This record gives sequence, structure tokens and C-alpha cells, in this order.
Amino acid sequence: MSFELICEIEPPTKPDLKHVRHQIGTMSTIAHSFLIPDNHIGRATVSSVAVAHEVEAMGGRGIACLNSRDRNLLGFRRDLLTAAAYGVERFLFVYGDKPTSGNRTSDLTVRSMIAEAREFSPGFRVGAAAALRPLPAWKLQADFLFSQVSYSVEAQVRWREEHPADVPVYAGVMVLASERHARTLAAAIPDIALPDDLVRRVAADRMAGVEAACEQVLALRDSGAFAGVHLIPVSRYRDVESRLAPALK
Repeated sequence: MSFELICEIEPPTKPDLKHVRHQIGTMSTIAHSFLIPDNHIGRATVSSVAVAHEVEAMGGRGIACLNSRDRNLLGFRRDLLTAAAYGVERFLFVYGDKPTSGNRTSDLTVRSMIAEAREFSPGFRVGAAAALRPLPAWKLQADFLFSQVSYSVEAQVRWREEHPADVPVYAGVMVLASERHARTLAAAIPDIALPDDLVRRVAADRMAGVEAACEQVLALRDSGAFAGVHLIPVSRYRDVESRLAPALK
């Protein structure tokens, strides 16, 4: 079975897709697909459906992330209709990061979004996010799962072995870009384990996080436990591509 690398794109917060196109062009040497986040970290961004369409127009495969936080049922149905018009067929449904201001606007859940998408079109492929904990039965009805970002290959493989699923599961890998990034992650995701040694290395060497993420991707590939990796290179996508491209050939 082939090992898929799904690279996450930094979504645009302004009406300009130049940076998106550069990310797609750069990472297309290593990526099988691209995930486009939805209102990333609580900030308004260009529609993930529109950016997924841009990915497809450039010859790639796009996955539009849609969160339940920012939309009601009518808004969600609008997104599905837009996606069908654009030919976007793959989605990742998530709860959504805490908004920077205001409150959640929706009674939608990931579970209800999956059911709604299935009813709308049998051709849609829908995925859900999974924490490194026991899997609720309804999540096993998704077409694929993205597991939580972790900095431990051992913990990821152990979780995969202890919680089997008959659908493709993609392990979360994120580049730790800086010591400040580490503090932000620890505050946003309380149960994420950040190795002290890695944080120290990143503080001393800006490339240490890139190298650690690339090593983790290759270790997960070699483990055979996952269908692929959901790689979040943040702003370091050029460095990630230059290091992974030779290793993945």
C-alpha cells in the first residue's frame, strides 16, 4: 500500500492566492494531496472550498476542511453546493479552533456534518479528526481519519495498534518552528506532549524543527501503521520540501 503525504496549506487571509499557488507549486514534488484549513486559528480566510478548487486547477488533489464552529445548517448546505459546482469532493470535518473573538455560531457537529454530506452526495469523501484516545463508533463511519498531531512516533503507533480502524488513518505531524511556536501550541492544545529536548534544539537552531518533522514522517512511513501523514509545515514548507524530496524518491 502506498504511503500518502497530505500537506497542509497556509490559507490566505487576504484576497490574493499568490502565496497559496507558491505553496502548491513547491510542495507538489512531495505531496499526494493538499489540505486547506477553514478560518485557521479563528481568523477569517479565503474559503477552503475555493482554495481546494484552485489546487485542482493546478493539477493537484484538494481536501477542503470545514469546521462546525462558524456555520449553521444553511451555510453548510451552501458550502456543499459550492463544492459540487467546483468539483471538490473531499472534505475534512472538524469542530474548529476557539475563535479569537465572539462565540460559536452553530449547533452543527462533525457527526451531523458527515450525515448531511452523505445525504447530499454519495460521491463526497468525508473525513474526521481523531484524538489519540479511543475512537467513537460514529467516527469509524468516516471515509478517512486524521489523527491528532503528536511529536512521538511511539505514541502514534501504539494508539494505532490499540484502536484499529478499517479506514485510512493519517498521522498528524507539525513542524515546530520556534520556541514561541512551542509555547503557543502548548497553550492551545493542553494534551499535546512537546519533548523538552526538541524545544531546546529548536530554540538553538531554527532548522531543528524541520529536521525532526522530516525524520518523523519517514519513521511513520517505515512503521507501516498509517496510510500516510497529514504534514503541517507552517511557514517552513520550502525547507520541508528540500529535505523530504530526496528521501521520498
